[in-house]
Amino acid sequence: MAAASILEASAAKPGNVHPAAEFPDLTHMELVAAGLAIAPAMERAAEMPLGQTVLAAVRAARSVTRSNANLGIVLAIAPLAAVPDAPAAPAPAAPATAAPATAAPATAAPAAVAAVLARLTPADAADVWQAIRLSQPGGLGESPQHDLAGPAPADLLAAMRLAAPRDAIARLWTDGYQSLHAGLVADLLAAIDHGLPLHDAIVDAFLAQLAREPDSLIARKHGLPVALEVSGHAAAARAAPQTIPAFDRFLRSPRRLNPGTTADLTAAALYILIRDGRLLSDAMAPWSSSPLGGLPPTNDCENRFSP
Repeated sequence: MAAASILEASAAKPGNVHPAAEFPDLTHMELVAAGLAIAPAMERAAEMPLGQTVLAAVRAARSVTRSNANLGIVLAIAPLAAVPDAPAAPAPAAPATAAPATAAPATAAPAAVAAVLARLTPADAADVWQAIRLSQPGGLGESPQHDLAGPAPADLLAAMRLAAPRDAIARLWTDGYQSLHAGLVADLLAAIDHGLPLHDAIVDAFLAQLAREPDSLIARKHGLPVALEVSGHAAAARAAPQTIPAFDRFLRSPRRLNPGTTADLTAAALYILIRDGRLLSDAMAPWSSSPLGGLPPTNDCENRFSP
């Protein structure tokens, strides 16, 4: 869990906090601290009600940060983390010289996540509502139904369905995680298969997602036309990586157009790949050819994406 959060936060994604860029109320080190803080709750997620996992993770994150650092990541990853590990495969009869049997990889397939969400109770809704209030996320506005200022809904999925048109993570909960597998997970794997260092693959997948779907945080705070404009710039930046620094400046000034939901979805995609073993240590080296990636430059690969 911590690895996914830290990898996402450490890639120089345009408009986001990373080691070379911060916001007045949020630094890269706070994101790292928040990722480490929520890990214990996520590691116990399969043994706890989902609402308790979300609330425990948010409390832990708020204890080490000044502002909402990772509510979106918690909400995106908690249902995935709540899927139990796959049981170990039985060892087949074999000669004594055969390799030992290994456990089947843990998966968080959409059907398994749906089974987790089908077990939600009013108590889960109350805990998630408390967690969201504790995070004090920006840009939520008011809602005629299930407003955060009012009581928690009895049916959390019903509340998520109402929020889905304006929130990409709510759509994951209600429409299933298939779009994440088909989108960002596939984008990350494709970028790595094409030989990009992991840092650059994360940025490439982030830009692909932002181009494909307007960021719902930007849409809530600044309106859908602005979010669509940002998506158009993301597509252009992905096609011409040398323009990414200019895109990054556009997102930071004069307004903070932070594609925060896209970053949260990127962390969830990384979590899926790390947990099921498709993102292994050999795919993480080199992390990046740029000093921004945290490792010294190498001679055999060019960093296409770091501003």
